[in-house]
Amino acid sequence: MTNTDASDARDRDADGRARSARPRDGLGRPLPYGAEGVARQPEGVVRTPDETVAEAQELLDAGKPFHAHEVFEDAWKSGPEDERALWRGLAQLAVGLTHAARGNAVGGPRLLRRGAAAVEEWAAAREADRSYGMDLPGLARWARELADRVADGSGPVDACTEAPRLGGRGA
Repeated sequence: MTNTDASDARDRDADGRARSARPRDGLGRPLPYGAEGVARQPEGVVRTPDETVAEAQELLDAGKPFHAHEVFEDAWKSGPEDERALWRGLAQLAVGLTHAARGNAVGGPRLLRRGAAAVEEWAAAREADRSYGMDLPGLARWARELADRVADGSGPVDACTEAPRLGGRGA
């Protein structure tokens, strides 16, 4: 990704969209050009719902909620219309954990609560507590509890130890 237009100093992808070429750390924070970063998730990957959940769980377990958010975002953008709210809510949970791990005591809790509400609303509309093996009420409970702790000033959290179990174990 290089910028070919000297009048516009922003990095661009192959389609001309603005996209930073700076490397990122495990929480998605930009690093200086030339620094060693964490490989980005490929964008626009179409996965089955089960593949999405499995890949996101691996990333969450590795302390990479920013990357898990990108996996959920792919599902949200490529999945069936009636599932988009679920995947968007899960992406909000992952990015909320990202912000909590970065020490953002306002944005982290806000996104965690927004994601919890979205997941609960989606489940309630379908009268289903589990979808693709995920414990949706457990995820909402986890998110609200973490949001409360972060909002109370506990400081940054460890993304790896705070990661939820999507399937219900420890969610």
